[in-house]
Amino acid sequence: MRRVLFAASEAVPFIKTGGLADVVGSLPKCFNKDEFDVRVILPKYKCMAEKWKNMMTYKSHFYMDLAWRKQYVGIFELEYEGIMFYFIDNEYYFSGDKPYSGDTKWDIEKFTFFSRAVLSSLPVIGFKPDIVHCHDWQTGLIPVYMKDKFREGEFFWNMKSIMTIHNLKFQGVWDIKTIKDISGLPSYYFTPDKLESYKDANLLKGGIVYADYVTTVSATYAEEIKTPFYGEGLNGLISARSNNLMGIVNGIDYDVYNPATDSCIYKNYDARTFRKEKIKNKKALQRDLGLEQDERKFMVGIVSRLTDQKGLDLVECVMEEICSDDLQLVVLGTGESRYENLFRHYDWKYNNRVSANIYYSEEMSHKIYAACDAFLMPSLFEPCGLSQLMSLRYGTVPIVRETGGLKDTVQPYNEYESTGTGFSFRNYNAHEMLNTIRYAKHVYYNNKREWNKLIDRGMAADFSWNSSAKRYEQLYYQL
Repeated sequence: MRRVLFAASEAVPFIKTGGLADVVGSLPKCFNKDEFDVRVILPKYKCMAEKWKNMMTYKSHFYMDLAWRKQYVGIFELEYEGIMFYFIDNEYYFSGDKPYSGDTKWDIEKFTFFSRAVLSSLPVIGFKPDIVHCHDWQTGLIPVYMKDKFREGEFFWNMKSIMTIHNLKFQGVWDIKTIKDISGLPSYYFTPDKLESYKDANLLKGGIVYADYVTTVSATYAEEIKTPFYGEGLNGLISARSNNLMGIVNGIDYDVYNPATDSCIYKNYDARTFRKEKIKNKKALQRDLGLEQDERKFMVGIVSRLTDQKGLDLVECVMEEICSDDLQLVVLGTGESRYENLFRHYDWKYNNRVSANIYYSEEMSHKIYAACDAFLMPSLFEPCGLSQLMSLRYGTVPIVRETGGLKDTVQPYNEYESTGTGFSFRNYNAHEMLNTIRYAKHVYYNNKREWNKLIDRGMAADFSWNSSAKRYEQLYYQL
């Protein structure tokens, strides 16, 4: 039996701010239970829903040395859907009203404490993993500590670590003096071949340097981050580690995202019935959002954080052309005020064609995936992306830029061979994007049979966690 511990700062259903939580909450359920004992360890945030906190049971507590101070470490546990979750309790660090405070220095101290507490807790809970699987910069110090304070003794002997990069843009960077003080690590670690990066200390870099293996969330992103444009200053290191680097594309939970059983959508359907039933979702959404009720109208959805990374400057550039075309645009999300106001303005100007929903709601996102004909995702970079996988699952044709996971999961439509699951464009160019939207619209209006075949192929594709889990299983055995 292989034992694996997932260490992360968030996981569904307990706490979620982004795609990381979906991965950490969904993937452990998909491993072969006869061969793998996979458990998860998270911070016990005060801002978690009371219902989860009430279900946890107290396991133990102890005091841990962290540099020059002693800190309380409480351990709670909860079994959920067959997976054991552990929660590290410390009110000093985890009592904020959000999992990340936005104060980088404080977040670094908080997750340095968490990284050390994770390893210190293992002998106490009596779980000795073969592999500690770390996610993003918040757990970047775990592989470092494993090669430092936790080397001695039989318990940690031969334990391996994997570092998964979900988004290289976020690295946990602060000045060396502070991080040395917070972490208790000796000066030896703060050199350019270890944690030092452009005169600062970098937690994610530490994880990449010291982990036994590094993964990212798609094969294309694993290649992209070796280049200066996508590498965020770490491309040299990532190229140097390329023999121990692999991209494994994320999946989605096919029980949660299932148009046949989804209670959030207006009308359930599946791959056989979508031709008749999917349209009812569209009419209901048009009615609820005050758009012109016309089932034939080409409807494009965007569900996204409203930021530059998501390619919204391209949308801004040609928004007038998009709106004056024969289509409807539905937007859901929050983010930078310039984009929030852009969509609000066009909602006001083209009221029966554009609907700007400047908030976030899981239920509304499902309604949009089910109702729209196409889904727009023109990202500047996209490590994996989950929205395009959800739209494929719901028979909504993705229009994406060929980057990262978007390139790996959306096969571009070829009208001559009648292949593909979506539409894509290569260059980061607003008019190339506009032409791709217009091409998709042309196929929708003038070749409905081909459009329906695109949907058939998209709904038949398997991006459930099962295929990704098999690749992780192979990696665990290899290690």
